[in-house]
Amino acid sequence: MTETEGKFDFAIDRGGTFTDVFARLPDGREKVLKLLSHDPQNYKDAPTEGIRRVLEEETGQAFPREQPVETSLIGWIRMGTTVATNALLERQGERTALLVTKGFKDLLHIGTQARPKLFDLVSASLWNGDWPAGRVPHEKAVGSLARRLGFTQVSLSSEVMPMVRAVPRGYTVCADAYLTPKIRQYLKGFTSGFRGGLEGVSVLFMQSDGGLTPMEQFCGSRAVLSGPAGGVVGYAITSYSQTENKPVIGFDMGVRRSTSTDVSRYAGHYEHVFEATTAGVTLQAPQLDINTVAAGGGSRLFFRSGMFVVGPESAGAHPGPACYRKGGPLTVTDANLALGRLLPSYFPRIFGPGEDEPLSSEETMEHFQQLTCEINHFLYTNQSQKMSMEEVAMGFIRVANEAMCRPIRALTQAKGHDTSQHVLACFGGAGGQHACAIAQALGMKTVFIHKYSGVLSAYGLALADVVEEVQEPCSLQYNPRSFSELDHRVEQLTQRCTETLRDRGFSSSQITTEVFLHLRYEKTDCALMVTATGYPGNSRSCKSGDFRSAFTKRYLQEFGFTIPDRPIMVDDIRVRGSGKSGIKSVTNTKMGSGILKDGYLDTSVYLWEELPCDHNIPGPAIIIDKNSTILVEPSCVAHLTEGGDVCIAVGSDPHCLLGTELNTVQLSIFSHRFMSIAEQMGRVLQRTSISTNIKERLDFSCAVFGPDGGLVSNAPHIPVHLGAMQETVQYQIKSIGSIIKEGDVILSNHPCAGGSHLPDLTVITPVFRSGVSGPVFFVASRGHHADIGGITPGSMPPHSTSLQQEGAVFTSFKLVTAGVFQEEAVTEALMAPAQYPDCSGTRNLHDNLSDLRAQVAANQRGSTLVGELIDSYGLAVVQAYMGYIQTNAELAVRDMLKEFAHCRQKQTGSLEVEAEDFMDDGTPIRLRVQINENEGSAVFDFTGTGTEVWGNCNAPRAITFSALIYCLRCMVGQDIPLNQGCLTPIKVIIPSGSILQPSQNAAVVGGNVLTSQRVVDVIFRAFEVCAASQGCMNNVTFGSEGSGYYETVAGGAGAGPGWTGRSGVHSHMTNTRITDPEILEKRYPVVLEHFSLRPGSGGAGEYRGGDGVIRKLLFRNKVVLSVLTERRSTRPYGLHGGDCGASGLNQLHRADGRVLNLGAKTTVSLEPGDMFCLYTPGGGGYGEEDKQTAGAGRLLKKRRRFNDNFSERGSVFEYRMAQEGV
Repeated sequence: MTETEGKFDFAIDRGGTFTDVFARLPDGREKVLKLLSHDPQNYKDAPTEGIRRVLEEETGQAFPREQPVETSLIGWIRMGTTVATNALLERQGERTALLVTKGFKDLLHIGTQARPKLFDLVSASLWNGDWPAGRVPHEKAVGSLARRLGFTQVSLSSEVMPMVRAVPRGYTVCADAYLTPKIRQYLKGFTSGFRGGLEGVSVLFMQSDGGLTPMEQFCGSRAVLSGPAGGVVGYAITSYSQTENKPVIGFDMGVRRSTSTDVSRYAGHYEHVFEATTAGVTLQAPQLDINTVAAGGGSRLFFRSGMFVVGPESAGAHPGPACYRKGGPLTVTDANLALGRLLPSYFPRIFGPGEDEPLSSEETMEHFQQLTCEINHFLYTNQSQKMSMEEVAMGFIRVANEAMCRPIRALTQAKGHDTSQHVLACFGGAGGQHACAIAQALGMKTVFIHKYSGVLSAYGLALADVVEEVQEPCSLQYNPRSFSELDHRVEQLTQRCTETLRDRGFSSSQITTEVFLHLRYEKTDCALMVTATGYPGNSRSCKSGDFRSAFTKRYLQEFGFTIPDRPIMVDDIRVRGSGKSGIKSVTNTKMGSGILKDGYLDTSVYLWEELPCDHNIPGPAIIIDKNSTILVEPSCVAHLTEGGDVCIAVGSDPHCLLGTELNTVQLSIFSHRFMSIAEQMGRVLQRTSISTNIKERLDFSCAVFGPDGGLVSNAPHIPVHLGAMQETVQYQIKSIGSIIKEGDVILSNHPCAGGSHLPDLTVITPVFRSGVSGPVFFVASRGHHADIGGITPGSMPPHSTSLQQEGAVFTSFKLVTAGVFQEEAVTEALMAPAQYPDCSGTRNLHDNLSDLRAQVAANQRGSTLVGELIDSYGLAVVQAYMGYIQTNAELAVRDMLKEFAHCRQKQTGSLEVEAEDFMDDGTPIRLRVQINENEGSAVFDFTGTGTEVWGNCNAPRAITFSALIYCLRCMVGQDIPLNQGCLTPIKVIIPSGSILQPSQNAAVVGGNVLTSQRVVDVIFRAFEVCAASQGCMNNVTFGSEGSGYYETVAGGAGAGPGWTGRSGVHSHMTNTRITDPEILEKRYPVVLEHFSLRPGSGGAGEYRGGDGVIRKLLFRNKVVLSVLTERRSTRPYGLHGGDCGASGLNQLHRADGRVLNLGAKTTVSLEPGDMFCLYTPGGGGYGEEDKQTAGAGRLLKKRRRFNDNFSERGSVFEYRMAQEGV
C-alpha cells in the first residue's frame, strides 16, 4: 500500500445515531471527534462533515460546507457503516426479483418453516411479494441475460456465497441484491462531497468479517455487521496484547440511544460464524460472532406481576429515554442518571425538541416516583417492605447486569471455556458504568478500557487489515487419497487471493494467507471451519497443515469427545488473505456524590484527560471523558497505564445478607440465575452427546425442580416438554421418593409416569445437602433418542396399537446407583422390546448409552450450580426465592384470567366458556372452563372427551398439561417464568380412560405429535383467541435397512383479531426446522420436485388463515414410507364468521401413472419413480369476509420495521433459535 506520511488519515464509524471520527494527523498526533449522524440543518453527510472539521481546525484553512472537500491533504479513509443494517431492519432496501427453480417460488417464504418467536401467534413473514420463477440452465447465463436487459444490480448465489444449502444461500443472495444498491446510493452521495469524487484516495470499508475491502467491492451481504466489527478489531488488538494473551470478552454498550449490548470473544484469533441471522434474515457469509444482548442504555424498565424487567422493548432513537425531554419512557440510562452515575453537566446540550437542552434529571425522577409508587403498592398488598426511589433504580441496574451476564456465560461455556478466566474489555459510552459489576458477577479479575473506548469502533478501523476471501464448495473425504486434489485447489485459491491483494497495491511482504477447511464427521451436521495454524503439514496430511489433528482437538474442546473411526468430510475450502495496512499502535480531582450498591457514598469524580499515567484510583470513583463514563465500584482499583488506558483490578463482591422475605429485585436476579442453570445444563448436554437428534437438532430440554418436584425453570422451551417433566419428577417422588439416595439417578419415559412418548428419555438427579434428610432440589434432562426399539426404526410407528410396539419402557429405573452407571442393566432394558412379536430392541445402542451418559453429566452440572447458589445465599433463601418465582408466574396467569373474566362477564354475562373439536376418526375433545373472576382461577374440565382409541393417538396426561401451559403463556402475552406457578390457579379434570388419559399400555406416539395440537385448538377456541392452525405436525418417515429419514412439515397458521395467519409455518406444539433441499437430496435417495405454498388453502375471512404447503418427494430407490397425520377429514375451524381452512391430503403417484389417496396414517413400500405428494392443511380465517374486498386482505400488509424493539443476533441467539426450532 502507498504510504500516506504527511497527510491526514481518517477512520470513521457511521452509526445510526452518532458518527465517530478518529484522525491521524500529519505530525503523528491523534484526534477524535463525535457528531450526530443525521443533522440536515447543518450538514448533508456526517463522515464528510467530520473530515471537513478536522481539516479546518488543524490547517487553519477554510473548507466551506457548500463546496466539495479538497482531497490533496487526505491519505486514506476507512469507514464502518450501519447503512446496510438499518435498511435490513427497516425493510428499506431496493425492490428485488428472484429467479429460482420452478416449484420453489415460495422457498424463502417458508424458509426453515420454524416461527421466530415460540409464543407469538402473530408470526411475521420475512419476505413478502411474488417473485418470477423459472427453470434456469445456469446462474451465470441468467445473470448475463439480466444485465443485457438493463438490471444494474445482479447477484448470483454461486458468486455471492458458493456454499451448499439452498435456503440460507437464497437469503444471502437476496440480501445482497436488496442492500447493495442502497450502499451504492450512499457511496455516491459520500464521494460527491469531495473534489474529484475521492479519486486517488484509498477508501476502504469494514466488512462483517472484521476485514477492510475497497469501496468498489463493498456489498450488501458482507456489510450487515460493518459497524460493530470495527469495535471487535479495536478491542482485540488493544486489549489482548495488554493482558499476557489472556482471552478477552468484548463488551460494547452505547450510552445514549442504544437498545442493546454487543458481546464477543477474542483469544488470539477472530471467532467467525458462517451462517447467522440478522433482523430475521439468515446470511451465509463470514461474520464475526457478535452476540447482541437485549439490555442497552435505551432498554425500557417494567414492573410486571411483582418482578423487575429490563427490555427487550426499547425507547428507540425517538423519543429516547425520559431524560431526553421528548416524552420517552424510563430506561437503563435513566436509572444510571437517577443514581448519580451520569452527570448532566458533562453531557452536551443536544436534548429536547430543539436538541439544545441538557439531560433532564427532573423528568427522570418524576417517572421513577410514579414507578416507585406502583411498586410499593404491590409490596404493601403483599406485606413486603417498601422501597425508596433509589433502591428501585438500583434494582433495575442489577437486573440489567444479570441479563447481560447470561449470554456471556453462554458464549464462553458453549465452547468449553471458563468465563472467569477472561478479561472484560469494555467500550461504548455506557459500558464503563456496568463493567465492574458484571466482571464481579462473572468472577473476572480485570476490566480493560482503552483511552478511545468511546470511539473504539472507529479506532479499530484504523488498526484493521485489508482482507480478501475466496471460497468454494468441496465434497471430499479428508484422507491421503484426496490430499493431492486438496493441495491443488488450495494453491489455486491462495494464488487468486494473493493476486487480488497485489492488484490493490500490497507487496508480498505485506500479504499473509490462511487456509481453512470446513470439516465434519461423516453423517453429522456439526461442521467446524478449521485452520491448521500451529499444526504444520507432515507425511500424513496435506501440505497446508495437519487439519485432522486441528479438527479433532477443537472438536474435543467444544464437544467433549471425538469419533476416531468416523471419516472426516471436507464441505468447503476457504482462503483468507490479509494485507497489513493498519497503523501501529497532576490529578485534578472534583468531588461529587453517587449512589452505588448500598446507599449514597462520597465518590470522587475524575476527568480522564487530566489523570497522569501510573495513577491508581480506588473505588468508589467516577472517571469521565467527553465520550464515556466509568464507574469504579467499591473493592475495585483503577490504574491508568502508560498509554493512557484504564485497567481495573476487580475485587470480590460479597453477597449482601439476604433474608427469606420477598425482595422484588432479587426475585428478578434469582429468575435469571435459575434459568442460567438450566441453560448451562443444556450446553453440557449438547457438547457431550453424540446423536444427531440431541447434538445437532437440539431435541432436548433441561430443567430445575423444587423438593416437591414443582418446575422452577425450564430451558429452552420445547412446547411439548413444558410441564411434562414436572409430572415425571413428581411421579418419582411419590413412587420411590423414600428410597432415592445421594448418588442415584433415575431414568423414566413411561406415559403413566409423566412421559410424552417413549423416545423422550428423562434422566432425573436429586440434589442433596449436608444435614438435610431428603433432596433439596431436583435437576432433570429430557432428550429425544433416535431409536429405542419397537416395530419400526425410529420408534415412531404410524400403526402401533400398544405401548410395547413403540420401544423400551422405563418407569422408575435406576440408571446410576451410588454413583455407578448401570450399563449392563440399561442395555438389557433397551434390548427388551425384542421379546414382543415383530419388534426389535434398540437399533443404536451405542448412541443411546452415550447420550444417557451426557444427560447424567448435564444433570451433574446442574446439581453443582444449584449447590454453588446455595453456598452463596443459603438453602432457606434459595428455596424461598424458588417459591417466589413460581408465585410470580402464578400472578401473571391470575391477572390474565381476571382480565378475560371481566371482559367476558361484560359481553355475555357468563364466566363459563366451552369448545369442542374432533380427531379424524371422530373422537371428540371437549372442554368446559369455569372462571372465578375474584380469584383469577379456572377449572378446565375435559369431561365428555372421547375414549381411548385403537391406535396411537392417545395422549398421556402430561401432554395436556404441556399444551395448557403453552396456551396460558400465549394468552398472557409477555415473557414470564414457565414453571409450576402457571398451573397453580388451574384445576384440570381429565376423565380416566379417555384419549387424554389412556390406560397404562395404550399406544401414544401419535398423541405427542398430533393430539397435542388438537388440545391447543380446543383451548384457543374456548377463549376465542384465534382460529385453528393446521392442527397437525405432518410426520413423514422413509427409509430402508441402511438409512432412515424423518421430518415434520409446515402448514397454515390460524388468523386472529388483527392479523392474518402466516403461511407455510409450524404452529403451536411443534417448531421443527426442515432439512434444506440440497442437504436432503445429497444424503437421501430422493429428489424434492416441488415445495411451495398451497394457494387458497387458508380460510377466508376479514383476516385470512395462512396457506398450507405442497411438498412432492420423488424416490430414486426402494424405500418404506410412513405417514402419521391429522386434519385429513376434519378442517381447521374459522372463528367469528371466518371460513375453515382446507383439510390436508396425502397422495401417492405411482411410476405407472396411478394416483392413490394414502389416508391420514399408513405405511407403504415404494419403488423407484414413485412420488409422494403432501398437501398440508391451511389455517382458519377470522371474522366475516367483506365480499367487496375479498382476496385483498393478504395484499394490505403494512410495511414495518422487522423489530421495533431489538434485533438479537450471534451464536447464542442461533443456539436458542435452533433449540426452539425442534
